[in-house]
Amino acid sequence: MPKLLWREPIETTTITNAPVTTPEGELEHPDNRLGTPLASEHVVRVAPPSGRRVLTVGDIAGRESGGLVVLLVAVGALTLLSNDFLTQGNLSNLARQVAIFAIIAVGQLLVILTAGIDLSVGSVLGLSGAVTAQLLVGGMPIPVAILAGAALGAVLGIANGLLVTQLKLPPFIATLGMLGIARGVVLVITDAKTIQGLPGSFQTIANGTVLGIPNLLIIAAVIAAIVHFLLTRTVFGRYVYAVGSNPESARLAGVPVRTVTIAVYAISGLLAGFGGVLLTSRLGAGIPTAGTGFELNAIAACVIGGASLFGAKGSALGALTGALIMGVLNNGGNLLAINAFYLQIAIGALIIIAVAFDQANTRAASRSG
Repeated sequence: MPKLLWREPIETTTITNAPVTTPEGELEHPDNRLGTPLASEHVVRVAPPSGRRVLTVGDIAGRESGGLVVLLVAVGALTLLSNDFLTQGNLSNLARQVAIFAIIAVGQLLVILTAGIDLSVGSVLGLSGAVTAQLLVGGMPIPVAILAGAALGAVLGIANGLLVTQLKLPPFIATLGMLGIARGVVLVITDAKTIQGLPGSFQTIANGTVLGIPNLLIIAAVIAAIVHFLLTRTVFGRYVYAVGSNPESARLAGVPVRTVTIAVYAISGLLAGFGGVLLTSRLGAGIPTAGTGFELNAIAACVIGGASLFGAKGSALGALTGALIMGVLNNGGNLLAINAFYLQIAIGALIIIAVAFDQANTRAASRSG
């Protein structure tokens, strides 16, 4: 929901019970002057502070401020430590790597905002990518194959939503089951073999550029902007935050909780499926094991970016920031020849710190009333 970032000091009025001197020189208590206008001496005006409070990064960016600071520090450190970091080739590769994670993370964010979780996005990505590749190899037109792959992801997302809302399964269990189903299906239909021979024009979608900017980065930015608009400027966005805050209160207030829940899982599945199509385009092949572990990266990106696993806190900007942080750390580790195991430790530590910081802020807010 829109946040109030700044409020100017306002004049306040304080009414005292001090006696009032009448024109005749007598003392009169305010309680004895019913209906008499209050004397000007009884109005105390508090002047605004002489100086304005300095806006901080937290005032401007909200919960995403911590992630933005970490991102800036990481970028600055890598700029100083590696001469290759700011080169056009490296930044293009970084953008392509981060874009798909960011798309999945934005979809995962919607589920997390409702206090749910979607563990199936990685497997849905792999299945959608493999199906798209098979359709293209079979002669299906590129637009139709892309729509089929994305639609498959949306259907699996709707299935997750129905399992959660109709069968009342915990989101963790429902999506964990879908993770196994989708991964098993993709291994069966591909016989665990890579699908090759995709059209060159299809591969250009993810590997091409516009004015030097990678297509994948543009697509990810557009999707993040759309989700940001949905969350901050639409009734649906308010419903999402309301469901995550308190589902029962939201239901009593007229929010269609079931519909909203199914919708967020459908969008998560849709974006995972679309991410699978883009990854297939980028790799130039349909890989049945693609997307393994992506669900954990998506969750990590949301948490590092300021989302709360308890729901109702987070934003598309935060998810995008978290994905960038993870991408920059991995890219920097490769440039500096740092052991990948240490990078996993660093990302795990960031997740723990982010959740601990969120919990500390929540406790502080509850104590302050």
